[in-house]
Amino acid sequence: MTQDLRLAVAAELERARARTALLTDAVDDNDLVRQHSPLMSPLVWDLAHVGNQEELWLVRDVGGREPVRRDIDELYDAFKHPRGDRPALPLLGPAEARAYVGQVRDKALDVLDRVRLDDGPLVADGFAFGMIVQHEQQHDETMLATHQLRTGAPVLDAVPPPQARVELPEEVLVPGGAFTMGTDTEAWALDNERPAHTVEVPAFFIDAAPVTNARYAEFIAAGGYDDQRWWSERGWAHRQAAGLTAPQHWQRDGDGWACTKFGRTEKIVPDEPVVHVCFFEAEAFAAWAGRRLPTEAEWEKAARFDPATGRSRRFPWGDDAPEARHANLGQRHLSPAPAGAYPDGASPLGVHQLIGDVWEWTSSGFHPYPGFRVFPYEEYSQVFFGGDYRVLRGGSFGTDAAACRGTFRNWDHPIRRQIFSGFRCARDAGPELT
Repeated sequence: MTQDLRLAVAAELERARARTALLTDAVDDNDLVRQHSPLMSPLVWDLAHVGNQEELWLVRDVGGREPVRRDIDELYDAFKHPRGDRPALPLLGPAEARAYVGQVRDKALDVLDRVRLDDGPLVADGFAFGMIVQHEQQHDETMLATHQLRTGAPVLDAVPPPQARVELPEEVLVPGGAFTMGTDTEAWALDNERPAHTVEVPAFFIDAAPVTNARYAEFIAAGGYDDQRWWSERGWAHRQAAGLTAPQHWQRDGDGWACTKFGRTEKIVPDEPVVHVCFFEAEAFAAWAGRRLPTEAEWEKAARFDPATGRSRRFPWGDDAPEARHANLGQRHLSPAPAGAYPDGASPLGVHQLIGDVWEWTSSGFHPYPGFRVFPYEEYSQVFFGGDYRVLRGGSFGTDAAACRGTFRNWDHPIRRQIFSGFRCARDAGPELT
């Protein structure tokens, strides 16, 4: 069993590194060191940062080995240097960064071969290695977002997502009652996903799929960006200050809309989920539509609750790991898939595409669960609790399966939209259904 786990962990580490290489080898050195947006780090910073985190946790902490490059720790400490300041730092150049992450990886794999995977909570079930896999995959998604902000000729390619296979209802009723939120059993779950706890959720309706481009275009056509009624006070102030008139990367195309995806500008696909909208835009659309955004607990109940058994599943479709037929994950495609493209990934209640395609804004702030315990370090979750964040759920087409599950929690500032963010709406059920 231990050897099987070692092989599985090594495969996940190598799979993450292959994706990192794809994203960094796709551009020349000038693009690697350039800052493509003040919201993002240069790609070469992300490259060396994933190696530095791997060195800190796997080589030094788990392995007890001598540092590879202690002198660069501060350069790649995300808390010490805001993204906008990182281009001015004396960063490792592309060749040096590649050599560094390769040297760290060799040592980390040697640690994996030698360490006991039952010797304390940090390494039990390979947790520390899984944490590093998830960290690298999360930065790969961040680098993918940087590619979306990059100007110039396209450098990334992928096959189109599958077409819709089923026609979906507008919304689905989620029955009221208690369900188990969070997890105590997911081996690589991060501290903010723990512990499992019971939450009482009144009955509600939730959209069967994320809001589509066509539906969002209706909001624009109805003057949604110009009507203060639909916006919260903060949202309206941000809409005015930022000059928001449409999702990021949209532009007028005759009497319709086009959008730019990774250097290619095409007409919007009507039935694809809208992407690159901030929380305030999602909130305003929901108000215009006579609905609201779901709470985080509502989203998770819709995604995990099985009314036939009363238990919470790992994923909407069950407990098995995601396959290509279940969800649009892992950068297999470079856009969300049309609503109805993944019937095999639907929840027992008939809610579709809860995993993959677009991160979904919820109305909830980011807070610890009852009984939360820091593990293994405060800076992963605890320092963000109670800040100006909204929780996003479900992952996107750029999220890897290793960093996505029914309990996974993402969070960001409500003004952010460079991330692959969309949403779906919810509404209260009548008293007779509660």
